[in-house]
Amino acid sequence: MVNFLKHTLSNGLAVIAHRDDSTPMVTVNMLYRVGSRNEHPNHTGFAHLFEHLMFGGSANAPQYDMHVQLAGGECNAFTTADFTSYYVTLPAQNIETALWLESDRLLNPLLNEKTLQIQQQVVIEEFNQRYLNQPYGDVSLLLRPLAYKAHPYQWNTIGKSADHIAAATLSDVKLFFSKFYTPANAILAIAGNILPEQAFLLAQKWFGDIRHTAAPPDSVTPEPPQTEPRSLSVRRNVPAAAIYKAYHMPPRLHADYHACDLISEILSGGKSARLYRRLVQEAQLFSSVNAYVGGDMDAGLFTVSGHLLPQTDMQRANTAVEAELQRLCSENISEYELEKVKNKMESLHVFAESTAMQKAIALACAEMMGNADLINTDIESYRRVTTGDVRRVAGSIFGSENCSTLFYHNDHA
Repeated sequence: MVNFLKHTLSNGLAVIAHRDDSTPMVTVNMLYRVGSRNEHPNHTGFAHLFEHLMFGGSANAPQYDMHVQLAGGECNAFTTADFTSYYVTLPAQNIETALWLESDRLLNPLLNEKTLQIQQQVVIEEFNQRYLNQPYGDVSLLLRPLAYKAHPYQWNTIGKSADHIAAATLSDVKLFFSKFYTPANAILAIAGNILPEQAFLLAQKWFGDIRHTAAPPDSVTPEPPQTEPRSLSVRRNVPAAAIYKAYHMPPRLHADYHACDLISEILSGGKSARLYRRLVQEAQLFSSVNAYVGGDMDAGLFTVSGHLLPQTDMQRANTAVEAELQRLCSENISEYELEKVKNKMESLHVFAESTAMQKAIALACAEMMGNADLINTDIESYRRVTTGDVRRVAGSIFGSENCSTLFYHNDHA
């Protein structure tokens, strides 16, 4: 159980505080409700670019990292399709350094042509290295627009193209900041060796005077149901051919999300899981297989992937994967098989919240989803899933009309 208290400042900033006196440290996590889903189709990659720009310093702290290091801390950030999160972990007695830095860059980030050009080059280089210049790097760039035709999940957090990042102007960036970087569109989570009452006082001290600006409306285009199978075949210079199958699945807060997550573990959660046992060990079609869910706020993707052995025919491998998925739709799994993955999920849940940093991030994410107490109740949602739920949910998502398949051929074949 993660105990916490919540307080909302008059400017709309939600503050979540959790005391953990087993550590001398504290984590300050600032989450903004802006991700790639909030971008314009012709201006993608802005949320991730802005994550980089926020480390360019602010009016009173032009060297953000230096102040964190002098306070004995570490900092980082990450961007998803749904939000951007910034966090600092440092000794509890130095917490005001983190709060000062976060408040100052919310008020006065250093947004100028020089900073923008530097970070554009950094992000473009990241785009090239991670997505274009390594094996299988462009899979998500191909699979997402195949699966999504209307919703902004059709592009990655880094954007559709490096050209969008290069074309960003200073006025574009400033407009993006003024729209999304407001107290009412943010959540401040503080976890560690600090009393919640003190955390609230310090939040008021450093953020209370920032003026209130209404959070932007959420006007994302919903994705219509997919009604026919889609496929794309490409050739690349990769070690082995691969298959990627994406099925539309319910959003994070849907009652069936937890069943989807457990199904991914039933299929590929280790060497005793179904796909590995039957398609790698027994049929010897693949060298590796995987199944995973994205955890997106809106309706996301359940992805099944595998790297083929050299002698494996692509269509035979695809048929074998589909057959295994259909087994889940037509046969009830055993109570033992379900209990095993539930126990694993509970262990992962506990380990994922073992530090102040992990709890601060988890609390902010849960609050973004509508209720910070989800950090405590989520595991019960997994526990309530039945074998009948697994069969029903598998039947609802693993239809061929709901699938987008990327056939990734290697040039050596």
